[in-house]
Amino acid sequence: CWTIEILRLNEDPNVQGLALDLPESLYSSKILNAVKPEKDVDGLSDVNLGRLVRGEDSDYLVSPTAGAVMELLEDLDGKRVLLVGINGALGSSLQCLLQRRGAITASCHWKSPGLQSKLHHVDVVIAGSPKPESVPVSWLKPGTTIINCSSDLLSGRQSLNNTTENAVCSLAVAIRMQNMVKNTERWIHSQQLRKWDLHCLKLQPLSPVPSDIEISRAQSPKAVDVLAKEIGLLTDEIEIYGQTKAKVRLSLLERLKDQPDGKYVLVAGITPTPLGEGKSTVTIGLVQALTAHLKINSFACLRQPSQGPTFGVKGGAAGGGYAQVIPMEEFNLHLTGDIHAITAANNLLAAAIDARILHENTQSDKALYNRLVPVVKGVRGFSSIQLARLRRLGINKTDPETLTEEEISRFVRLDIDPSTITWQRVVDTNDRFLRKITIGQANTEKGFVRQAQFDIAVASEIMAILALTTSLEDMKERLGKIVVANDKKGEPVTAEDLGVTGALAVLMKDAIKPTLMQTLEGTPVFVHAGPFANIAHGNSSILADKIALKLVGEKGFVVTEAGFGADIGMEKFFNIKCRASGLVPSVVVLVATVRALKMHGGGPSVSAGAPLKKEYTEENLQLVADGCCNLQKQIQIAQLFGVPVVVALNVFKTDSPAEVDLVCKIAKQSGAFDAVPCNHWSDGGRGAVKLAQAVEKAANQKSSFKYLYSLELPIAEKIKTIAQKVYGAQDIELSPAAQSQIDRYTRQGFGKLPICMAKTHLSLSHQPEKKGVPTGFILPISDVRASIGAGFIYPLVGTMSTMPGLPTRPCFYDIDLDPVTEEVKGLF
Repeated sequence: CWTIEILRLNEDPNVQGLALDLPESLYSSKILNAVKPEKDVDGLSDVNLGRLVRGEDSDYLVSPTAGAVMELLEDLDGKRVLLVGINGALGSSLQCLLQRRGAITASCHWKSPGLQSKLHHVDVVIAGSPKPESVPVSWLKPGTTIINCSSDLLSGRQSLNNTTENAVCSLAVAIRMQNMVKNTERWIHSQQLRKWDLHCLKLQPLSPVPSDIEISRAQSPKAVDVLAKEIGLLTDEIEIYGQTKAKVRLSLLERLKDQPDGKYVLVAGITPTPLGEGKSTVTIGLVQALTAHLKINSFACLRQPSQGPTFGVKGGAAGGGYAQVIPMEEFNLHLTGDIHAITAANNLLAAAIDARILHENTQSDKALYNRLVPVVKGVRGFSSIQLARLRRLGINKTDPETLTEEEISRFVRLDIDPSTITWQRVVDTNDRFLRKITIGQANTEKGFVRQAQFDIAVASEIMAILALTTSLEDMKERLGKIVVANDKKGEPVTAEDLGVTGALAVLMKDAIKPTLMQTLEGTPVFVHAGPFANIAHGNSSILADKIALKLVGEKGFVVTEAGFGADIGMEKFFNIKCRASGLVPSVVVLVATVRALKMHGGGPSVSAGAPLKKEYTEENLQLVADGCCNLQKQIQIAQLFGVPVVVALNVFKTDSPAEVDLVCKIAKQSGAFDAVPCNHWSDGGRGAVKLAQAVEKAANQKSSFKYLYSLELPIAEKIKTIAQKVYGAQDIELSPAAQSQIDRYTRQGFGKLPICMAKTHLSLSHQPEKKGVPTGFILPISDVRASIGAGFIYPLVGTMSTMPGLPTRPCFYDIDLDPVTEEVKGLF
């Protein structure tokens, strides 16, 4: 039981030191070593003793009793000292300290053979237990110094010498206090941000570049607890998952609250091909260059990949080549279970909605009330969430027996209108056949049948909440605000009304902590949240960014990525994420490829799995020049927000030097602060050093960041502003359903929320086939939904689906497991 209590105190962040005052019989090695070395104020753990023996003066604490004995002894050079009845850690400490002062030491027990001779030939006797009566004082030669450090000192029991007994006791108490002060000073020092002592991993790039999974497996990652220590995390601030992943506790934000933030860099892109243009790879390459090559503290913050694309069309999302997060399979498969937690929470809420409708349809007010507020062990009481609902209804009562029939009816009946339910079930798989389903067909559901659908898990509002929350308290509040439907009077029904808020928070309590991983070069990465950018707001979490900004320090950099083109992910980053976080971006890195520019210039269509046409593998300056219109437009979009832009041209081996030079020239002429070709895919951080230097210079520019629109504008005007200024539309067209929803949300008080457009990522317009910079088009808004907990309104543009489907040949054909080595094969 003592060990359990010690382990509990070890994990208490409010306890900075542990001193043990136990009966002598309990001072075992197991007990002493149960105390964390950094909290061991008695200096008796094996770690402290090892440091003492090695002479690491600044790292160890001397045992208070041993320190007291040494204080009482003056000149010891050449003196013979006998330790009698002193064993274990105290004996080892004294032997080491005495020998360091020049003494000749020996030790024995009171019943050792030849004790009389030993006592007669020494100058100092240090006793660790009371002298038995069978050992007369006459065995000691005259003038012998006697020190009693018996563990019975505090009991007042008489021993060899009362004077030294009291002196050792008093000095030991004082030294223990000194140790406590030293421990506290250490703790204060550990709380302060220091320059990272980062051991970067070496890369030896091969040519031709191997597959991503081969590169990942060829590197040996650092143990995650080592990485955590290198970047200034404390032991009690991480929760380790295996060897290479750890959750980081939010308590770090409180510890570093007074530390200035680093620079905030966003990686966005031009309108991509279906193959992607390498934003994640640029993000990783940039932080590898900053940290491993320029020795600047930097952190990458990435989204967690959905299993939908991983097994569907895109493969992994860990970066690529020599700029990726490792281990790759850990990153892409399950990670620490956050998406599973979101799926569970989302579907619990969905189940609560239909169950409540069923029970209200089949029970009287009295029966509902008796079941919602049951008698338990003779007592009937409201739960805290039920009391909150009563207060919202204006019923200020706490005794269930005092409600009137009218109050009971208002309390038990949510009266959900099934036709207004907007909350869908989710699964983290591309499954097109779940886009429209019928639920409730079992006989047990008593005829309650309705049409519903599944969305992909990363489109869940709970995912958006995870990405936009700033604390556990804030997340719980946001979860409670989720609007799932309207009642029959047209008023919103929330998760709080259903009584499920606390349960959702419990399911999400671990998911709220960012996951720490590392790049191929051993630099830190946070992986947290993964909302799609074409469906949701497409950015990793605010919490990951905030923690990283504190850890890198004032001169450091945090590089975070927004999904798809700047017209989608970046616009949402600025108008939604920055509003929620209060953080101000320093630089936008806009990723472009010659391949995508050729497509926008009129090149043939590009599709996943199909070989590229010769236009993409041979030099064609005219196609590149024509396609740069998309790059120019995306630079202009970034400039709408007043943030300097650095273009990162992700170079492929088929790109000619003339094509690369042309893109960089046009980018600079179009207002980019700089434009840099990058070879991080083939060379790692070394290939992105020029990009890192350009970003560092751009970050020193004076910021003039501003939002695109005022939240005070009506919903339709905010949609129109985005459509015209960002996409280049002539106007918007609201369907009757969309207009009806806008009117409803405005009436319900949700009109001042930012906008999250659900739009194809393959074009600036709503038509994926329209490349380059379409103009003069009317943007159709087919529906408008509200994510009140997340804090935005999201219009659906055209036929945008919230559940992707699988292609004819999904990625899972190539994914396999070796049953002998348990290695995952086929991820790319």
